[in-house]
Amino acid sequence: MTVYNFSAGPAMLPPAVMQEAQQEFLDWQQQGASVMEISHRSAPFLALMQQAEHDVRALLNVPHDYDVLFMHGGARGQFAAIAQNFLGDGGQALYLQSGLWSTMAADEAKRFAEVVTMDMVQTCSKTHIKQVVLPALTADLGDFRYVHYCPNETLEGLSIDDELDSPWPVIADMTSCLFERPLNISQFGLIYAGAQKNIGIAGFALVIVRRDMLQLPPLPVASIMDYRITAAHHSIYNTPTTYAVYLAAKIFQWMLAQGGLAYFADVNQRKAELVYAAIDTSLCYRNQVATTHRSRMNVTFQLTDPRQQSAFLAAAEKAGLKALTGHRLVGGCRASMYNAMPLEGAEALVDLMRHFAQTNPTEPVA
Repeated sequence: MTVYNFSAGPAMLPPAVMQEAQQEFLDWQQQGASVMEISHRSAPFLALMQQAEHDVRALLNVPHDYDVLFMHGGARGQFAAIAQNFLGDGGQALYLQSGLWSTMAADEAKRFAEVVTMDMVQTCSKTHIKQVVLPALTADLGDFRYVHYCPNETLEGLSIDDELDSPWPVIADMTSCLFERPLNISQFGLIYAGAQKNIGIAGFALVIVRRDMLQLPPLPVASIMDYRITAAHHSIYNTPTTYAVYLAAKIFQWMLAQGGLAYFADVNQRKAELVYAAIDTSLCYRNQVATTHRSRMNVTFQLTDPRQQSAFLAAAEKAGLKALTGHRLVGGCRASMYNAMPLEGAEALVDLMRHFAQTNPTEPVA
């Protein structure tokens, strides 16, 4: 039986990458040691870091006036680092809230500086459908160093694909959607992503920052979270998360070998369409996000009869479809289908959903 892991993160990794890493685990590049055991300042590891940055730039077509940084602390570490790096001298920031992660980013920033928040989501009281309303961002709102938002909220399965028309630099938490599809980097002042979705394993965050942002006055900030210091030392001011970066470097190579982000944009769209079609054509399931804002990475759904959820999840587990339980704060079900999830995984989920609906007929529960 083939097992498909729908975990929201730490998420499924490409089997080919894991097999290659397994083969190199004890002896990397004929060093007689693991990549975890050699100096991060040795020539082989420095070459790996340079190649990883090169491949990020190639995959995302990163402009020359942006720095690519491998930062400590994951995405939550960046919640604080962003405020500390840019909000000195009384600077303010605008945080757009569309779910848990954008709200948590704002709450963390409030620990260090003045932050204005704005809700982007409207919910219809009758159907509980969530829809994003992009606010009009104008200088009349205030003088902000940046505007922050999260283009993909994993709990709600909500995606914001529209570009923000902003008079201030845009910062985006792309932890759960970076490398999902091609991206216009030049529309952002900074993007960041925790590694445990499309990039690799937990432990670091990828930051891509336009260099003029580094001229903004900072608050006091720890040296290892200072973007200026990290950029000046090419992400090796101190020991980076060596094994996490090693795996990320392999995944960047794997993504390029598959055909780059144009390939993944197509496959990710097909996977999502398959599962949403299974939801929309059955009385057994429902999704509560407006079709224009449904996430391709995190498909959330509920059983119309909540009493059937445990039976559905048990059937999924028996079929080798893992980690379909929704986040503890929102319940329901969630199929996270990052780049490593093949099309066959989505097809297997759809087969199960249809079979379960046929063998467990239900009427919607009010």
